[in-house]
Amino acid sequence: MDLDFTPQQQAFRAEARAWLHDHIPTAPLKSYDTREGFEQHRAWEAKLAEGGYSSVTWPKELGGRGANLIDWLIFEEEYHAIDAPMRVNQNGILLLGPTLMEFGTVEQKARFLPRMARCDDMWAQGWSEPNAGSDMANIASKAVRDGDEYVINGQKIWSTRAVFANWLFGLFRSDPQSVRHHGLSYLLVPLDAKGITIRPIVALNGKQAFAEVFFDDVRVSIANRIGEEGQGWNVAMATAGFERGLLLRSPARFQRTAQRLVELYRRHQASADRDPSIREGVLKAWMDAEAYNLASYYTVGRLLKGGRIGAEASTNKIFWSELDLQMHETAIRILGPRAELIDDPEVRDWLEGFLFAQAGPIYAGSNEIQRNIIAERVLGLPKS
Repeated sequence: MDLDFTPQQQAFRAEARAWLHDHIPTAPLKSYDTREGFEQHRAWEAKLAEGGYSSVTWPKELGGRGANLIDWLIFEEEYHAIDAPMRVNQNGILLLGPTLMEFGTVEQKARFLPRMARCDDMWAQGWSEPNAGSDMANIASKAVRDGDEYVINGQKIWSTRAVFANWLFGLFRSDPQSVRHHGLSYLLVPLDAKGITIRPIVALNGKQAFAEVFFDDVRVSIANRIGEEGQGWNVAMATAGFERGLLLRSPARFQRTAQRLVELYRRHQASADRDPSIREGVLKAWMDAEAYNLASYYTVGRLLKGGRIGAEASTNKIFWSELDLQMHETAIRILGPRAELIDDPEVRDWLEGFLFAQAGPIYAGSNEIQRNIIAERVLGLPKS
């Protein structure tokens, strides 16, 4: 692996850094789990699209920049180094977008991707159900074929961004006689369709990060199906691979958090050093973030030579979710009793990050499920 950047890559970094410096919002945006904050982030995403930075690896004709994955890693480093706002349309641009690139028809790509890149459409996830969370093959929501439409009935839960988004992608059982991962279809559903009810779920931080979505005879065109009828599981596993692998959690995000953790430690070193394990935790976080970054460059180099990400996405997911949790737990230990002072700007970001990090080992497929995948598909161990 060549760790030196080419002159073209260095020029791209300089261009991205200058653009971000000139266009980053002058004041912090409100949480995108509020209506006002959601619209602020939407405007920021549109600004990114104007600059060609909303989805740097997509083809230009579909709203991207036509760059490769190394450029994407470079852009992410510059994006997080300047503490740019978190991306509100992650579900669309980082999960559904790559899925459409691989499985969508020409018409579907032209219809959905440019609007996604500009954030004209905001996307929610529709995976989990009350009895199908980590065990997604247990999905029960039905999509019964009626001519050129599907009629959907059922319920989704923990649907990220569903409170404010206008589209949802998800799996539905199109063969009522099927079981487990057979007979599922991957559908795109407009959230303003007749028969949809959205009920917000309040998260630990008091905001509406998730929602329950109820479907009562909701009609969706078959043109909204990604992949073949009954083959949705394969499409969904590709989406899950993007979520667990590189795209959703770029290494630069964790490198910046590790850097902030070192800065926090230095500001409170006198009190933090009373417990030597805190210093060890800070060092471990920094080294793990650097290791994840190097591993990501290695993976991207392999992908650019025609390789694919398989079950190793599960290893990535365990690593970044536990790293994120460990960094925020260490920060809370450094802050000590101050960690409860939510009005303190220094504390607020760490505390909210700590609360969010609790979910990391659960979402995108629980880490217990990921360890099973590694045991069976990577190590070849027998199923329990």
